[in-house]
Amino acid sequence: MGSDLEVSALAINVTVPQALRWTDTRRGEEFTLTTLNVRLLPDGHVAVKAYGRPVAGGRGAYVSCPVPEGPELANLVTEAADRAGELWAAHRGLG
Repeated sequence: MGSDLEVSALAINVTVPQALRWTDTRRGEEFTLTTLNVRLLPDGHVAVKAYGRPVAGGRGAYVSCPVPEGPELANLVTEAADRAGELWAAHRGLG
């Protein structure tokens, strides 16, 4: 198998630290964004979307929001991707 093996998706979920959380409005509802979904693209770059909970409470809809540009969130994504790589490289196979 090796290099002929097709991996169709590499994605991680990252909890946004309290100090970096923000709000955004989707479908007329305001959300506090608490989680980033980071995907590794075929060209080696990453794509990221944010998910969260309605500010008003309750379960709410599962909607994605863009991640604002800025060094703090960019660093969080980079550190999370690096950490995920370390964890994957050290996997111990099926348990």
